[in-house]
Amino acid sequence: MDVTAPAHRLSAAVSAAARLLPARAGLRLEAAASGLTVAGAAPDLAVRFGCPATTHTDGAVVVPAAPLVETLKVLDADLVRLVVEGTRLALRLDNARFALPLLPVSEGVQGPPAQVSSVDGAAFASALRIVAGTAAKDDPLPLFTGVRLQSSGERLTLTASDRYRMAVARVPLLSPGELDVLVPAALLSEAARQSRGRVGLHVGPGRFGVNWPEGLVATAVLDAGFLSEDSIPSGAVDTTVTLPADALAAAVRRVGVYAEDRRVLTLEVGDTQVRLASARQDTGEAEEVLKAEVSGGRTSPSFQARYLLDALAAFGSERVVLSIQPGMRACILRAAEAGEVELTYYLMPMLSR
Repeated sequence: MDVTAPAHRLSAAVSAAARLLPARAGLRLEAAASGLTVAGAAPDLAVRFGCPATTHTDGAVVVPAAPLVETLKVLDADLVRLVVEGTRLALRLDNARFALPLLPVSEGVQGPPAQVSSVDGAAFASALRIVAGTAAKDDPLPLFTGVRLQSSGERLTLTASDRYRMAVARVPLLSPGELDVLVPAALLSEAARQSRGRVGLHVGPGRFGVNWPEGLVATAVLDAGFLSEDSIPSGAVDTTVTLPADALAAAVRRVGVYAEDRRVLTLEVGDTQVRLASARQDTGEAEEVLKAEVSGGRTSPSFQARYLLDALAAFGSERVVLSIQPGMRACILRAAEAGEVELTYYLMPMLSR
């Protein structure tokens, strides 16, 4: 194998593949007339990313992922040439050379199951940035570490929850198809970050995959179980508050400095405003009042500040509607004006002390 590739593009592809694979995995590099392919596999997982390249000699090799990632990260060059030299893969620059040991050549990466639908990559990535953030990072119940993908007519619904909050986003499907799967959130997020253009959605027995012109990720699915917004009561709203999401978030950050260790803030809803207040015995106290459109009854729900900030960040500078339910029922956040990604965020209140 002998191929020349843009160093930064190759580094991005290699790093993306390595983040998805086990720490000691090998990466398969395959050069062909169409360019360079970076691929890897693990039990229940297959990844493949493309990289533009000029191929001088076709071929495929497998090298350790970790040293390849670190080497490419620190290269100060526009182009890098990869050449097989005996039992080594040499990375050649004008003034430097690095050589990695070759591992036994593996079979090519298994393809995904059959494609059932497709979605716009930008909308898909935007929805996942928000939804996947509410999935648990480490939980004994796998369903809370995944994102559920469900099709309904011409819409794709993405749902995730860590039991304290739930995010639900809906994006248009570019082609109709039936799917209902629960996919590991971290893996799906990485795939969405790398995807470009039209993204194909693939479903088969126990497997799910996404592909785009220069990439592929396929994995085993989790048990979708009962992860659904239908499980959250949402018909008892007695107060709605509308205000700019970024203004409320900024106030939460300022007032939260004075909150106790649990960082729980109370939103006191008035006739035309909301008031945030907190106090700490050792540092003092703070309060801030924001103008808002208020309808319904007056209430004072409490929320953990960091969860409230995560929810508000999903709406950026948009005006957000907080639909507050009585007691310990979830507060429902939605954008005041509909966009391409239809987002609903459920946030559980906290007991104030």
